[in-house]
Amino acid sequence: MVKAIFFDIDGTLVSFQTHCIPASTRQALEELHHRGIKLFIATGRPKWLMMHAIGNLPFDGFITLNGVHCFTSNRKDIHKDCIPQEDINRLIDFHKENPDMPFVFVHDNTWFITHVNKDVEEISRYIEVELPPVFPIEKAAEKDILQIMGYFTLDNDQTLFKSVLPHCQPMRWHPLFTDIISKGNSKSNGIDKILDYYDIDITETMAFGDGGNDISMLSHVNIGVAMGNAAEKVQAAAKYVTTSVDEDGIMNALKHFKLL
Repeated sequence: MVKAIFFDIDGTLVSFQTHCIPASTRQALEELHHRGIKLFIATGRPKWLMMHAIGNLPFDGFITLNGVHCFTSNRKDIHKDCIPQEDINRLIDFHKENPDMPFVFVHDNTWFITHVNKDVEEISRYIEVELPPVFPIEKAAEKDILQIMGYFTLDNDQTLFKSVLPHCQPMRWHPLFTDIISKGNSKSNGIDKILDYYDIDITETMAFGDGGNDISMLSHVNIGVAMGNAAEKVQAAAKYVTTSVDEDGIMNALKHFKLL
């Protein structure tokens, strides 16, 4: 019996084409809620950008920043972790020698970017999110940082995560940039925190996702569902592959597993 379902946002709940949640998905979530199944978000977004995307849909809790910050619907924190200050300091020094590489720093309820280039603008259009304000990277040392977004390609990963950010890990879902969080966090770890809080067993779970940062989540829950628009490696981690977000993928999968 499924008691809890976890949903990624971009490319899963929200279409990259329309930037909206399909009507069939809204209907499905309302029906699941009325049946007493607990619904949770599991996203790489920070909480204030998450709310803009999902509106007033009936979610019971939230896994944000790829598992770094988990909280209930009434904003009670379940789990929260920060990037070590020593890694932030090394990244500030690295950026002084590589000023053309943009970085976004996410605090609890604010964010900023070191500078904007064409890659940053492309991603902003892709997920329909406004650009962060621009500040010098030294500002990152002033507050606890929950997540970094680095605009660099995969071939830079080894250098960055071996010598600059050794206590961090990439959560890449796009070739132009990666989310960066402290080691030990993931959507699957966030799921465990949520399940422990609500006293739900992992055998009673289901999840929907489409990106590389969803792989750990899809392979961790009892029923992992990859969207039809997901890459092959994401689909390979899932128990079932549904249609795309624009083809009523969530509703179709729920009907397949006889939850609706």
